[in-house]
Amino acid sequence: MERHSPSSGIAANLARIKARIAEAVARANRPPDAVTLVAVSKTNPAEAVAAALAVGQMVFGENRVQEAAGKFPGLRADWPALRLHLIGGLQTNKARDAVRVADVIESLDRPKLAVAIAEAIAREGRTPALLVQVNTGDEPQKAGVPQAEAEDFLRACRDDWGLAVQGLMCIPPAEADPRPHFLYLAELAARHALPVLSMGMSADFEAAIGCGATHVRVGSAIFGARG
Repeated sequence: MERHSPSSGIAANLARIKARIAEAVARANRPPDAVTLVAVSKTNPAEAVAAALAVGQMVFGENRVQEAAGKFPGLRADWPALRLHLIGGLQTNKARDAVRVADVIESLDRPKLAVAIAEAIAREGRTPALLVQVNTGDEPQKAGVPQAEAEDFLRACRDDWGLAVQGLMCIPPAEADPRPHFLYLAELAARHALPVLSMGMSADFEAAIGCGATHVRVGSAIFGARG
């Protein structure tokens, strides 16, 4: 009986997810290249990332700065087009490490972190793209700026801390219809002329694409569930 390696499984999973993305983009009458897949590789080894890179997946998401810093610098040597998104909550004392390793920081969500990132950018001479994470469900256990504070925070990022925010990110409540959250985020982005919308994960990325997502974050459907 033929055996399939973990690498072949990752390749097949990526092909399936990309096909679903293409179908959702077509249904929404959006351009074929409108959506970027962020393969969420947190807790997976560098070998799994390399298997995805080998079949053309270049954009990855990690939750923890320390894990990303241990995994990705070596991979960049072989795949310089690789792009790393930090998508997890970020402590202020990790801001400098995040600026060093990430191409995109998706979890900017409070003034102290904005200040720390601005200082890190000045010190490191490296400017990752920045997304503001909005807590669209105002859930107390979840990271993200509350809806009521989002407008003022976006203005402060630009005017007070000189941060060129490029977009928004959200994680809707798990049991809720995600569409109202996605539409709210899209409207907020449009008001502030922000081109990037990171929204939608394994269970709801097709709905997010229909609401205007430019980036979707998919992990377990690509790499498999990990304990």
